[in-house]
Amino acid sequence: MMLLALTLSFSAFTALSLAMEKHQQDLHGKAAATPARRTQWRVLGWALLTVAFALCVVDHGWGMGPLLWLGTMTLGGVALAFGLYPYRPAWIAPLALALPVVGVLVALL
Repeated sequence: MMLLALTLSFSAFTALSLAMEKHQQDLHGKAAATPARRTQWRVLGWALLTVAFALCVVDHGWGMGPLLWLGTMTLGGVALAFGLYPYRPAWIAPLALALPVVGVLVALL
């Protein structure tokens, strides 16, 4: 479950970054999204963070769940901000789509 929470956190931060005009231009060039689309990205990002929080609390209880959620958010954000945006921006969107699927598959095993 922790891997799923980590992958959801990464995808959530990707969605939240796509809600920003600067990062839209970084990933898609001059074709920036409309304000309505950026609002949809923002809502999706917060929804994914909420699901990741719920997974951590259900899996580890209220004692450790929020702490582990903060850890997954930190790892997801660091991987995105310091690893992929500067060096491999083309990998961000495919990873944001594929990683939660991998997390679900691992959680089901």
